[in-house]
Amino acid sequence: MGLTKTEEFKKTHLDLAALTKALGHPARIAILQVLIKSKSCICGDIVDELPLSQSTVSQHLKELKNAGLIKGDIEGNTICYCIDEKALHKLQNYFGNISARLEKKKNNCC
Repeated sequence: MGLTKTEEFKKTHLDLAALTKALGHPARIAILQVLIKSKSCICGDIVDELPLSQSTVSQHLKELKNAGLIKGDIEGNTICYCIDEKALHKLQNYFGNISARLEKKKNNCC
């Protein structure tokens, strides 16, 4: 297997790549939407909102948590999840910056 040479990229690039990679599955987008709609952390109700098994939802939650998009706190026998707003602000700043640069540039390419 070849090397990815990730050590040659800036930490900000690696962090952003991890965030966007975690968004690369429609189930994870759906989970984020469920969490965003909720006014508080959700404990176990996510499975009821999606057409997926508990184990599949758990795997997607793990990926989102590892990427830093969500936080999870243990309460008794369950884990309660909520959005990590810091990660969403990173994404918002990055894509907002791209949008502003393109608007300013008025790109006429292609």
